[in-house]
Amino acid sequence: MLLGTGDPKTFTTARRETRIPMEVGVRIAGTTVADETETTFTENVSARGARVWSTHRWKLNERLMIATLPGSFRATARVAYCHSVPGSGFAVGLEFVDAAGTWVVADCLGN
Repeated sequence: MLLGTGDPKTFTTARRETRIPMEVGVRIAGTTVADETETTFTENVSARGARVWSTHRWKLNERLMIATLPGSFRATARVAYCHSVPGSGFAVGLEFVDAAGTWVVADCLGN
């Protein structure tokens, strides 16, 4: 499969905020007892979500728990996408649904 071929992608709404490339240590876990906890890192962050690396394939709209390491931020997040990255696992887009504590973006912006 060649990248950049086919119909151009269109979006109905523009992204609301800029993503900041930043590696932040996080712990992610599914919300059921059977789900494992994984310590990983972000690729980029925004006030409303993050892209994280995972060894696990997560389902679209699945709920995960995410917490910063170290730090006070904890959130329930919705899986917006989960893309396979050959040799690297999965890139997972997370949208924060219910958050508590201070997220790294607030710290960077002085909020």
